[in-house]
Amino acid sequence: MEELIEKLRSKLDLALPGQEAHLKMMPKESAKIRFDEERMAKARLSGVLVLFYEKNNEIYLPLTQRHDYGGTHSGQVSFPGGKWEPEDIDIIHTAKREAREEIGIPEDRVAIIGQLSDLFIPPSNFKVSPIVGYTDHTPEFTIDSYEVKELLEVPLDHLLDETVIKRKEITVSNGFKLNAPYFELEGKVVWGATAMMLSELKELLL
Repeated sequence: MEELIEKLRSKLDLALPGQEAHLKMMPKESAKIRFDEERMAKARLSGVLVLFYEKNNEIYLPLTQRHDYGGTHSGQVSFPGGKWEPEDIDIIHTAKREAREEIGIPEDRVAIIGQLSDLFIPPSNFKVSPIVGYTDHTPEFTIDSYEVKELLEVPLDHLLDETVIKRKEITVSNGFKLNAPYFELEGKVVWGATAMMLSELKELLL
């Protein structure tokens, strides 16, 4: 874990691979609008937590699957996180608060390493800031069953395995079909914004 933290700290202080890494896991149909800086500047703010922890001598990170509610991101896999609220000190506070609310990680147990590139999500009009951190305790997760359908504990080694990157046709909420790349992690299809953030993280680690 110490080696991982130091590596990420040094990488996150440099120019991030951002757009280049995002494009690798982005459906080609959405490439142009994703990088619309004018739209991103007017988007609502959101923070997600990319959290590392040790368990059984392996490094993991948690992802959550949303319920099938029929909305824009229904059933998708994502990092714990959510929208910025006026009482939040900053977007780091947003990410840590949302992680506590969704999966029971106390804010004071999370040490922040840095931040990945912001990402614009056109369907819901959010600019997402992925906050990278770690906890030196193996978490005892408490899931908010209203927010989270299932918790996925993903070993970091699985993310770095090239064979988990695949592609297939995915139908989005409006019935539109996309030929999209995705990560197959813990038996789930992880695509869209979460896959793009994971792609940048993977690029930094490799």
